[in-house]
Amino acid sequence: MKLIIATIKPFKLDEVREALTEAGVRGMMVTEIKGFGSQSGHTEIYRGAEYAVNFVPKIKLEIVVNDDVVDAIVETITKTAQTGKIGDGKVFVLDVQQAIRVRTGETGEDAI
Repeated sequence: MKLIIATIKPFKLDEVREALTEAGVRGMMVTEIKGFGSQSGHTEIYRGAEYAVNFVPKIKLEIVVNDDVVDAIVETITKTAQTGKIGDGKVFVLDVQQAIRVRTGETGEDAI
């Protein structure tokens, strides 16, 4: 099993969720986060005053999938979340040692 962690632009969330559902993803965790990467934040003007925004709003997706579908899910995320502009996000893939469904006690791939 693999844990896919993806950061995407907030306005892309619904589109990515729909694409992942069509690709067979049955569940995911979504968190609103703030961060910066290459863009290192930006400046905005609010009520006539300019100020620096050092952390940019992002969405973090966490998805656990079977090894055999990792590449397809990563491709779905990258294609759907891509705008071609700086700050589109990142995708990380990590190994998952164990998964347990609390309600039933199922383990491993049965738990996801």
